[in-house]
Amino acid sequence: MRKRFLAPFVLSALFFAACGGGQNSNSEQQANNSTSGTEGAAVDTSMVSPGANAPVAKGKTLIDDQDCKTCHKEDVKLVGPAYKDVAAKYTADEATIDKLADKVINGGSGNWGDVAMLPHPSLAKEDAKEMVTYILSLK
Repeated sequence: MRKRFLAPFVLSALFFAACGGGQNSNSEQQANNSTSGTEGAAVDTSMVSPGANAPVAKGKTLIDDQDCKTCHKEDVKLVGPAYKDVAAKYTADEATIDKLADKVINGGSGNWGDVAMLPHPSLAKEDAKEMVTYILSLK
């Protein structure tokens, strides 16, 4: 009876061992060929160094880590306004970013209807600014 259950596992292990190793796949060979001997070629480092969009990317990550998506979406109004509607209403200057960051931390109501935005007191002011900068970049 043990052999009946052992045989499928042994065959599966042999199958997976036979599938791996050996030759490089075609895409791996092309990647190896393209990196060797191209000292003067331009290299795309957009994934390595974020550059000028660093606050925007960080703001999106911070929003994804919070509970924002419960009430907001990028294009569609849910409980709160869509991010693109917020971006259309406000300018992306330092005073506005500061004011909206305070609104994210302290919560409030009245600007977009009767439903109040919940406060986020544990959120750091700089993180809130990064989030607002991302939202205002969606124009």
